[in-house]
Amino acid sequence: MLRMVPLPVPGRIWTALALALLPTPALAETLIDNVNGISMERDGRVKRFAAMVIDDNGRIVDTYAKRNQAPSKVDYRVDGRGRTVIPGLIDAHAHVMGIGLGLLSLDLSDTRSLAEAQAKIAEYAAKYPDRAWIVGRGWNQELWGLGRFPTAAELDAVVADRPVWLRRVDGHAGWANSAALRTGNVTAATADPAGGRIERLAGSKAPSGVLVDAAMDLVARHVPAPRAEDRDLALHEAQQLLLANGITAVTDMGTSVDDWMTFRRAGDEGRLRLRIISYADSVPSMLLIGGGGPTVWLYDDRLRLNGVKLYLDGALGSRGAWLKAPYADAPKENGLQLLGGTQLRNLMSRAAMDRFQVAVHAIGDAANAEVLDAIDELSQTYQGDRRWRIEHAQVFDPADIPRLARHGTIASMQPVHQTSDRTMAEARLGPGRLAGAYAWKSVLATGAPLAFGSDAPVEAPNPFAGLAAAISRTDAAGEPFGGWQPQEAISREAALAAYTAGAAYAGFADGRFGRLVAGERADFVVLDRDPLLASPEDMRGIRVLETWIGGAQVYAADAATGGEERTITR
Repeated sequence: MLRMVPLPVPGRIWTALALALLPTPALAETLIDNVNGISMERDGRVKRFAAMVIDDNGRIVDTYAKRNQAPSKVDYRVDGRGRTVIPGLIDAHAHVMGIGLGLLSLDLSDTRSLAEAQAKIAEYAAKYPDRAWIVGRGWNQELWGLGRFPTAAELDAVVADRPVWLRRVDGHAGWANSAALRTGNVTAATADPAGGRIERLAGSKAPSGVLVDAAMDLVARHVPAPRAEDRDLALHEAQQLLLANGITAVTDMGTSVDDWMTFRRAGDEGRLRLRIISYADSVPSMLLIGGGGPTVWLYDDRLRLNGVKLYLDGALGSRGAWLKAPYADAPKENGLQLLGGTQLRNLMSRAAMDRFQVAVHAIGDAANAEVLDAIDELSQTYQGDRRWRIEHAQVFDPADIPRLARHGTIASMQPVHQTSDRTMAEARLGPGRLAGAYAWKSVLATGAPLAFGSDAPVEAPNPFAGLAAAISRTDAAGEPFGGWQPQEAISREAALAAYTAGAAYAGFADGRFGRLVAGERADFVVLDRDPLLASPEDMRGIRVLETWIGGAQVYAADAATGGEERTITR
């Protein structure tokens, strides 16, 4: 991170050491000119500019279409060297501490077979012989081509001397070895908990080793909790990764009280660089953190609790998404309804009565229809600007999509899920239900607000991969040719708006950040190419050169890699 320094100062001031320092806002007006500037409105309208002035509070004074229109008398000047500047990207759905803790634990997301995963688990266990538990995440039986869930016996084959607990990539299933099952007292006599499922060995009631959704708690509650210092390090690592990807604000979905206190410690000590829009993991957590309503914005708009995230169903990959009709590849299963209709409405009402914002996780078409029904009913009582949110909104009955616009319900979606899930979704849903799957263009056509994110650490927090998927409906290999359900691809402008102004609106941050306009925070990203002119392939290759928050640079690719330094002139 760099500090704005006036001349005369020796030229090479941006050093690797500077990146270890906290950002210091400019002390006076700063002109950033000679840029290919882009700002987005929520409706996809683009405003281009060549220069902008930032005040000493890190807010934008104004932008200028031509360089020669900008004021000449300023305290500092940064030459943008003709590079592209866009608003800081906002990840509208991620799990900040999950990202950081995942970076500090066993990561199986890159494994492509069960044998590869077993080898990596064995290597990790040997590296950390003193750890009482082996904990990790990221496995995906679909990528392994198993055609089934892995088993406890397959974990026992590599680690049997202590408990192993590994969460699936989507966080909706956990894989345990026999020692972990014993610790959780999970046996053939253990009943499936409400909203959960214990996978059983074929032909018996013995647990196979995988626990789905609410059943995960049988083992997860015994896993040692991270220490405060572990959490602080995890937040640091998460911030580093997000900033390097051009993300200046993130919506944290499912903030625990421990998470909130980690954010607060960082804010109190000047270590909180990202902007975090928080949604509590439960109504009790929401009330403990917020009390009588959403918190004020803290640390110069870097932290706020908006409301609560509720879970209505699970995920497609673990067949926990709640569907109107049975799964095509499991005709006896419809998924898991994690909350009854009355429970859902009571929780939503409890939050809404104190003007907390409600975000509901809903993936299956039955879950999405149930949330829309609840919003219809509650909107009669809780009027005004509520901005109800549906998180993921992956599979809709096409007849339900127009209902999103009725109360301005926000569809908070993750484009990369479509490319990751494509073949699995085809197997789970069958061809008859694909028309309403990952239906971004249909959502926009209703006039409903759209916000994009990554769901990191489920997916990598790379917004440019998401942008490429949104405009092409193809994966990194360009598959399938022509795009999957290509009628749902959207324009570059609409996709970038969903990652900036649209994501800010979804988190009640509009007017504070999300656009590069007078009065908003000077959060922006310097790129090596223009995303509005890039092909999907080029979009995925976009390089973040610099990330700025509140008028201060918090990431520089050149300095991070020991490359060329440059100066700010006065």
